[in-house]
Parts: sequence; C-alpha cells; structure tokens
Amino acid sequence: MFLRRLIIPVCIFFLLQVKAQNMVDSRAVKGLDNTYLEDQFYAGLAYNFITDLPANVVLRNLSYNLRFGFVKDLPLNAQRNFGLGVGFGYDVNSYYTNMVAEEINGDIGYRLTLPTENINRTKLETHAVEFPLEIRWRTSNSEDYKFWRIYGGVKSSYVFSRRSKTVSDSGSSSFSNTDVRNWQHGLTLSFGYNTWNIQLFYALNPLLEDGVTLNTEPIALRPLRVGVVFYIL
Repeated sequence: MFLRRLIIPVCIFFLLQVKAQNMVDSRAVKGLDNTYLEDQFYAGLAYNFITDLPANVVLRNLSYNLRFGFVKDLPLNAQRNFGLGVGFGYDVNSYYTNMVAEEINGDIGYRLTLPTENINRTKLETHAVEFPLEIRWRTSNSEDYKFWRIYGGVKSSYVFSRRSKTVSDSGSSSFSNTDVRNWQHGLTLSFGYNTWNIQLFYALNPLLEDGVTLNTEPIALRPLRVGVVFYIL
C-alpha cells in the first residue's frame, strides 16, 4: 500500500515534467520566449558641438564625449520588441574653445585668448554619472541578434567633477570650475542596425549656471553631440 502511494505521485510528477519540457521546446521552436530581454551594456563616442556660443568664441581641437553603462530592458508588448529602457552609466566630456577660464581670489572670470599669449589649448572637462530613460523599438527576437533599432528618450547626468584647464608654452594651470551645473538634462536618440548605431544628444539646459558672462554677454554653452554607440548583449 505504501509503495503504491509513493509510485503514483512520482509518476504524476514525471508526467508533468515531460509535459512542461515539451511546452518549453515547442515555444522555443516557435520563437515565443516570454523571458526574452534586451538588457544591454553600451559604449559610445561622440563629437561635442556647442550651440549658443558668445560672440568670437569658437571650438578648437577635438571636443569629445565618451560614455558607457548598462540599460535594463522593460518590454511593454507580447512580442517584446517595444518597451522602456532604464539605465546607469559614466559620462566624460571635453570642450575645447578659445575662451580662457581664470580663478582669481575665489572668483571665476572668462576672456578670449590673445595671439601674444602662446596658449596651446583651453578646455573644460566634466565627469558625470548618467541616468538614461528610453522608449525602445527593435526588430529583434530571442534568436536573432542582428536587428534594426530606434531608441529615443531623455537623459539626466550628475556632474561630480568639473575642471577648467589652460595649457601654454610656459606651463599649465587648472581649477575646479563651480560655474558648471551639477545636473545636466537632454534629449537622446540612437538608431542603427546590429552593433553600429548613430547617437544624438541635445542639451535641454546650458552647461554653465545662469549669470555667467563673457564681456557682459551670457555664456550658455549648450552641447549638441553626434557620434556612435555600441550595444553589447
């Protein structure tokens, strides 16, 4: 009697296991994977254009953006090709111009470089943690990793390091530039096929705080970035 009571549950258990495995195999064949996600690591490289420059201020050298991080995928439909992406990453920017930032007795001032100064370069460099939020559409599925994608959204970045640096024939000097806003916000768009994708970013707020001027003219410095971004599953 005891053996019979033991055998019956064991048989039922194995039958259920076989049925469940058959369902999984059938679903895999049809490409219906309810757990499929596009969680991704990303790395991007872009050129920093700057809009709203004061008169006579120009970009010089290679003003660049470098970023990398991770995005968690949150599908919103049964096909799992449309959803949200919430991420966290690191972002570094360098802006080269002909504008010198100087700190004198705790006050920060700005002026244009002079031809007689032999200044090689002046730059503003920022380091930040970024928090992207994306609406994501793609043609992918659980078995095809080469697909078209369009990701658009917003990104907020907290700047934890900001330095202005001047390099001349006689040496270099730098200081922490507190005129840079702590929080930077902007619109993002990336699109492409497979690994290679174009990325765009447009800042919603100026790089510097309100009230910062060059010869009484406001210095807004609103970044516009164009580059490439790579997604790694």
